[in-house]
Amino acid sequence: MSGDCLKKMAAWPKDSADLIFADPPYNIGFKYDKYDDNREHEDYVKWTNNWIDACARLLKPSGSLYILIGDEYAAETRLHLRKLQDEKQLVFRNWIIWHYTFGQNCKLKFNRSHAHLFYCVGSAATKIKAADKITKNPPFTFNRDSVVVPSARQTTYNDARANPKGKLPDDTWYLRPQTAEGDYFREGEDTWYQSRLAGTFKERQGWHPCQLPEALLERIIKVSSNEGDLVFDPFAGSGTTLAAAAKLNRDWLGCELSKDYAKRALQRIKHVAKTGKTMKVDCIDKGIQRGKPKKKAEPHRSKKGADGKLVWSGKV
Repeated sequence: MSGDCLKKMAAWPKDSADLIFADPPYNIGFKYDKYDDNREHEDYVKWTNNWIDACARLLKPSGSLYILIGDEYAAETRLHLRKLQDEKQLVFRNWIIWHYTFGQNCKLKFNRSHAHLFYCVGSAATKIKAADKITKNPPFTFNRDSVVVPSARQTTYNDARANPKGKLPDDTWYLRPQTAEGDYFREGEDTWYQSRLAGTFKERQGWHPCQLPEALLERIIKVSSNEGDLVFDPFAGSGTTLAAAAKLNRDWLGCELSKDYAKRALQRIKHVAKTGKTMKVDCIDKGIQRGKPKKKAEPHRSKKGADGKLVWSGKV
C-alpha cells in the first residue's frame, strides 16, 4: 500500500500485526524516490519515535517487533524502546549485531561492518511475574527449532550433554559473502552467514538504493511468526520483508511512500508468491557491465642492496 506510514497506521485497528519488521531510512543522505533523508536531528528523532509508537499500537500483545538501524540513531532508538517498556507497551529481548565484511572502503576511519537489530515482544510479556519462568509458557511466538544450529558440543567435543536439536544462534550475526554461498549456516558452525546485497548480486533488483537479503528476513519470520500470521513492514521499500513473508506462507502488509517503489515491490512479491522463488535480475538487465582493468597493477618489489639482501625502506 503506497502512502505515508504514519497516516496509514493511524487508520488501522490496534493489536492487528503478529510480526513487525522496520528498516527505516537512516537519515544519512540516501537518495530515495519520495523521501528526504536529510532531516534535522530533532525532527528525525521525533519522527522515529512517532512511527515506533504507531508500530507498538499495531502490535498484538503476543507479537514481535524488529527494528534495524545504523549507528547514527541506534542509541536514541534504544532509549525510546526503554520508555515503551517502562509504559508496559512492549518488552525488549535482544540487541543483535548484524556483522558483515563487505561494502565499505573508508580512508580516515575504520570501515563500518555492522548494523543494529532490536528485537522486542508485545505487551503480554509485561505481565509475566519475576518469579515465573518465561521459558515455560512464553506469551509470544519463538520457534526455537526453526533456527537452531549445531553446537560445538555436538560437532567438536561429542559431548553427551549437548541438546541433540542444536543451540540458538548468538546475538552477533556474522556475514561473509566470500564463504557464504547463500546459506545461513555452514555445517558445524554456529554463526550466521548471509551476505549484504551488492549491486552485482542477482537478488538485488537494481531500482532501489537499499535492499536487504531475503535470507535475513526469512530467519526472523520463521522464528517470530507462524503460517497465516500477519507480517507488517512500515517501510516496504524494495519489498524484501513482504516477499519473504509470502514465500513462508504468511499474510503480509506494508507501507511505501513511493508509488513507483510500491508497484515494483508488488511485482516482486507476486513473483515469489507464485513461484516460491526469489526474483533474480542479471547484471546486464540492471545496466551493470563487468569490465577488465585497463592495466594490471604492478606488484610491489622490495629493493635489494649490493650484497643481494633486502633493504628496509623505513615504511611499515
